[in-house]
Amino acid sequence: MMTYLLAGADVAAVLVLALAIYFPRHRRADLVVAFLALNVGVLAVTIALSSSAATIGLGLGLFGVLSIIRLRSAELGQHEIAYYFSSLALGLIGGLGFDDLTLAVALMGLVVGVMAVADTAALRRGARQQIVVLDSAITNEADLVERLELVLDARIHRAVPLRVDLVNDSTTVDVRYAQQASRATMPESERTTGAASNTLAAR
Repeated sequence: MMTYLLAGADVAAVLVLALAIYFPRHRRADLVVAFLALNVGVLAVTIALSSSAATIGLGLGLFGVLSIIRLRSAELGQHEIAYYFSSLALGLIGGLGFDDLTLAVALMGLVVGVMAVADTAALRRGARQQIVVLDSAITNEADLVERLELVLDARIHRAVPLRVDLVNDSTTVDVRYAQQASRATMPESERTTGAASNTLAAR
């Protein structure tokens, strides 16, 4: 009976994580399918093998193997990796056979709650990261920051040059920035138009 309750709690938790939190914020249906399939698959395998004496070792080993396979198969953003590990953790919690249902549900709620709070629009808007390629070779840090502020229309927190190509006249930069409040409230189409205008002006 406890197994069915834990499985039900896990399915409910991952549905909230994938459909109520992740999808409305990021709109990637392919990863929603991946999160749900991963969670249910881990849950099923863990329940099937939970009678083994090496339950804890099984959980840790499964966690590690699936992490390596998934992270090597495609490039993911850091927030997507967080959702991936969260769905994996939920499946393990639901399948490892806790004797205390309250503790298991509390742990699932903690995982989902942390993701709901951590992955917010306000936090993403205040700290964004992007790899930018400028069409000129810039070696002066002040000039680089000024150019990035013009192109991105944002306040630059940190700019780390990754590559300065003097032959092809280009600079690749890892930028950490905060979107200007006026642009953060603009429609997406106007943001795109504004960004294009800034890029042309910078050239």
